[in-house]
Amino acid sequence: QVQLVESGGGLVQAGGSLRLSCAGSGRNFHYYAVGWFRQAPGKEREFVAVISWSGGSTYYADSVKGRFTISRDVAENTVYLQMNSLKPEDTAVYYCAADALLERLRVGLRSSDDYWGHGTQVTVSS
Repeated sequence: QVQLVESGGGLVQAGGSLRLSCAGSGRNFHYYAVGWFRQAPGKEREFVAVISWSGGSTYYADSVKGRFTISRDVAENTVYLQMNSLKPEDTAVYYCAADALLERLRVGLRSSDDYWGHGTQVTVSS
């Protein structure tokens, strides 16, 4: 019932910034919490940040806290990830995911009610 499309990835220098967008569609998309995850080659998929359906609650992985900001434009059905002070270790494919329960996203639990986009590549050069 939910379709997600990520955009905004690219190549940046260390210390630079990018803003990723996750465009959602579906009648009930605004009721879903949305999280950002990332995966580097040969690595496990890693939790980055999550935001509640209303945008009132956010949580971040320790590795990005203070550098990344997740936000939500409910009217536009879009979730953003503003990434500042980027580091080479941030290089990965970034995915957005939607779930009816924020906590499942925060702890990385998959469920029958989650949805995933196909990712956008972020590359940070040193």
